[in-house]
Formats: sequence, C-alpha cells, structure tokens
Amino acid sequence: MNIIETKNITKKFGIFTANDSITLNVKQGDILAIAGENGAGKTTLMNMLYGLSKPTSGTLHVKGQEVSFNSPLDAINLGLGMVHQHFKLVPSLSIYENVLLGIEIKKEFKIKNKSFSLPFIDKKKEIKKVQEVADKYKLELDVTDLIKDISVGSQQRVEILKMLYRNVDVLILDEPTAVLTPQEVDDFILNLKELKAQGKTIIMITHKLREVMELSDCVAVLKRGALVATLKTKETSEKELSRLMVGRDVLLTVSKNHKKVDTEVVYKVTNLETKNELGKKVLSDISFEIKKGEILGVAGVEGNGQSELAKVLCGLMTTSNGNVIYKGENITNMWPINLRKKGISFVPEDRYVDGLCLDMTIADNIIAGNHWNETYFKHKLYQKKIINKERDNLKEKYDIRISDIDGNVSSLSGGNAQKIIIAREFSRNPDALIISQPTRGVDVGSIEFIHSEILKMQEENKAILLISSELSEVMTLSDRIIVMYKGAIIGEVDAANSTKEELGLLMAGIKEEA
Repeated sequence: MNIIETKNITKKFGIFTANDSITLNVKQGDILAIAGENGAGKTTLMNMLYGLSKPTSGTLHVKGQEVSFNSPLDAINLGLGMVHQHFKLVPSLSIYENVLLGIEIKKEFKIKNKSFSLPFIDKKKEIKKVQEVADKYKLELDVTDLIKDISVGSQQRVEILKMLYRNVDVLILDEPTAVLTPQEVDDFILNLKELKAQGKTIIMITHKLREVMELSDCVAVLKRGALVATLKTKETSEKELSRLMVGRDVLLTVSKNHKKVDTEVVYKVTNLETKNELGKKVLSDISFEIKKGEILGVAGVEGNGQSELAKVLCGLMTTSNGNVIYKGENITNMWPINLRKKGISFVPEDRYVDGLCLDMTIADNIIAGNHWNETYFKHKLYQKKIINKERDNLKEKYDIRISDIDGNVSSLSGGNAQKIIIAREFSRNPDALIISQPTRGVDVGSIEFIHSEILKMQEENKAILLISSELSEVMTLSDRIIVMYKGAIIGEVDAANSTKEELGLLMAGIKEEA
C-alpha cells in the first residue's frame, strides 16, 4: 500500500523550475532514500510534503486521499513529520521541554467527575510521557538533560522524538547524518532500523551512498528538478547511483600519489593551549608543522578539540599559551583580516555561522573578507562590475548551481553554499589553507570536485591543514595524520601506511605501547 503519492508535482520560483512533474510513490513501512546533486530539488519536494511550500501544479495524496497542506501542522495532523538538516532546538531547555514546546501539559484537578485545567505546567507528567516515547523507540535519551549538554547525535534523536511524540506515521529526514560523527552515524542507522521495525515509514534525503545502500528499500534519484529513476536498493549499486545523480562516472575514491614533500616548513604550531568561555581547557600542548606542498590531516571523534584548533588558527579564538609561526613570522592571535593579508585562507567547519552571511548576495559573499583589496573597492568605491565578473567566473569554474544570480546565499542548497566558500578561499591563491569539514553535506560529484581542487592546491606547493570527521577523507588526502583526543594530540601516523583500525584505536584514546 502506498502511504504517500505525488502526481506530476511541479514547483516553480518565478521562471526557475525546482521540481518538474514528479510522480513518486512511497510504500507504507519502507525506507525511501531521495538522492541527487546539491540543488537537484530534493528539499523543495520534501517541503511540499510537509506543508512548508505549496505545489505550483500537480497533486499530493496521503493514505489514498488527495490533500492540500497550508502549514506543517496540517501535515503533522495527517501523520507526516519532518526533521530538518539544521536542528530547531532551544539549547537552554531540557529535552522534554523542547519536545513539548507549544503543547505543554497543564496541571489538572477534579471536582467529582469534572476535570479542570490549571495555568501551571505538570512537570512530572511531561517528563514521564516524553520518556515513555523515547524508551519505546529505543532512542537512549534522558529527557531531563539540557540540549546544550548533549552530543550532536543525541540532538538528532531529540528532533526525531519531537515527531514521534506527535505520533507521526511518516518521518521525513533532510540530510540526517550531515553533522554526525562516524560512530553517531552507526547508532543512527540502528535507530532508523528500529523505527522501521515498529511500523514507521521513512523518507531520507542523503548524499551518502553507503547509507542509501545500507538503510533503504528503494531509492529515488533527482537531477535538475526531475525524477530520473526509482530503483530497488538491492538491485542497484553506489556506482550506478552516482552516475544517475551526476550524469557521468564518478571517482568514489581519491587517487593520490604520496610523493616526498619539500623540507621547507611553512606553518608551525608549538605548545598551543586555550580555554573555552567556561574556563575549561580545550587545547593542550598542541605542536605540529606543515611543510611546503604537504597536507597534514587531523582526525578524531568530534568534540576532541578540532573545532577549537581551527578557530584559534583562523583568528576566531585566542590562545592562552603557545605560538603559531607562518613563514618565520609569529602570527599568534592575529585578526582574521590580517591572516588573510599574509596569504592564509580558511574553510570553516560551519559554513552558515563562520563562512557565509545568508542575508547577503552571492557576489558579496564571494568577496567577503577581502574588502581591503582595491580591486573590489577602488578609492573606497564598490566596483560592482568587477565583483559580478568575479562571481560569474567562479560560478562557472566551481559549477555552483544558482537559480537567481543576484539572489542571497540563503536561496542556495547546502552543497552549493559550500562551493561558494571553496571558490572564494581557493581562488585567492593562498600559500597556506586551514580547511575544516570541506565536504560536509555535499553530493558525490561535488566531493570529487572539492577533493581534486585540494590536491591541485597541493601540487601548487600550498601548505594545507585538513580537519575532517570523514576518516576516509583524511586518510586518502593527507600525507601525515595527527589524531586528537581530549584536546591533545595522542599520536601521528603516515597516511600512506596507516589503517582504519590503527586510527580508530587512537581516536578512542588507545595508544599502543612501542
């Protein structure tokens, strides 16, 4: 039985067609994966299923009935719930308070056979009811914990709990593992299999083909707004899916020649330490060096100091001890604009917090951090023609898919937003790059492209620090790998001769004795 059917659904934004006559069936109790390049129209389609957007034409059917949603509340009332890529949680509130936000349980009292509601929240009842749902679906959450105190993986489960509490039959997940560590992804997969076993239907937007193959029953592939294939997962392969998504064969593994690097040290960090805003030491005695034409990888389970290291090196946090030396000059605690002037580029971990301004145009984001450059601001006047030409050149070179060339970055998919940052930072011809999570939330074709661009920068003798939670990415791109654990470097390995098992032990804090 089909629980959801779309019939010739089309969505247009002005002259741009985001979804083009899509007919799709979702069977009850299945896990359906929606795959496609960044900007292929996946999220737009799901937004229509969830009532966030209305189709321009075509019809939507739920449980055999044609429906028209005016809001997400309409979708939830019919049993459809959506978990967005970027969480919508209040950090200062507990898990149960987030789940019940807007639908709080009020205290009641009875007089004979009549119940009366009081204007006070029944905290004990709220905790009990939310915990029962979390336990029923084996989400392993203590619902009294504050959101700010739990891991990203746990926050993902809270978003799912919010929908399960509302008793939805269908869960729509938008890039659910984009911000999860490899260990959290494995736990998440088990959670989804448990939900399926308990009768839930799941629609999952993802770029990660391993997850598609491991989790889904069927996979629908979108390309440039059109549905190009719907396949049974057991009858396809990662290679076929990537070809359908991108329109050509894609290299799913990096081809890198581990050649001897230059002896000249470009970037050197010694005894670096820092504390967070709560006064807790998050970096302890960090020392490493990067030679000309070398990629130094940083591996580790997220939350072990990699984010803080990147922020210190990018000028977004200050160090309490130690030094950063670049080309023989001490640049410790230097402001980001001065670091850029020295020839250092940054790809931040969180593209929307530290990399882009969503309310600015694509052109303005392309030159962000470069306002001191007289090419763009001659005699302090904004050189619009030159800036737009730079935008257009980078759009073509980096294959950035844009519906409105003069629009804001907020209109772009996550992967195309990431390409804006890659284009901006790589095109400045830096001598050193600090790159953090370069392919997070990016499709297979874009991953291949970004990897090739990183390797081109290495061929041009740039010194590169690569921080990534994707272990395979660190292993295949790097020359050497340092592993961080609890804010310190626990070990270093030669990338060409290392194994996932060896790195996995270090990431878990286990160091083999010599």
